[in-house]
Amino acid sequence: MTADRISLTGLRVRGHHGVFDFERADGQDFVIDVILELDLAPAAASDEVTDTVHYGELAGGLAEVVAGEPVNLIETLAQRLADVCLRDPLVLAATVTVHKPQAPIPHEFADVAVTIRRARP
Repeated sequence: MTADRISLTGLRVRGHHGVFDFERADGQDFVIDVILELDLAPAAASDEVTDTVHYGELAGGLAEVVAGEPVNLIETLAQRLADVCLRDPLVLAATVTVHKPQAPIPHEFADVAVTIRRARP
C-alpha cells in the first residue's frame, strides 16, 4: 500500500438524512472529510491532472450524494461516499468521515461523526 494521500476536509453540504421525520423535512449541514490513498508518483512526474484525482470533481460527486437521496444512518451515507471515492481506479483506499454536528441529541456536544475505511480487494 502506498503512503501517498490526498485529503479533502471540511466539505459542508446540506442534506436530509436521519431517522426522524423532522431531520428529513428540515435538513441539516453535514461535514465530510475524505483521505484517499493512491500512488502520486505518476502525477508528480507528469504534472498532469489526469494522473491524479481531480479533487474539485471529487468534491462535486460527494456533494451530490450528501444532497441527494436521504438515508437513515450516517453509516450508510459514509459507505455511499466511499463508493464515490473508489469509482476512480487510481484510488486504492478511502477513509471517509461524516460529521453530523446538529444531530438531535438533547445534550450539549461538539460533534457526532462516523469514520469508515474501504479498500480495493
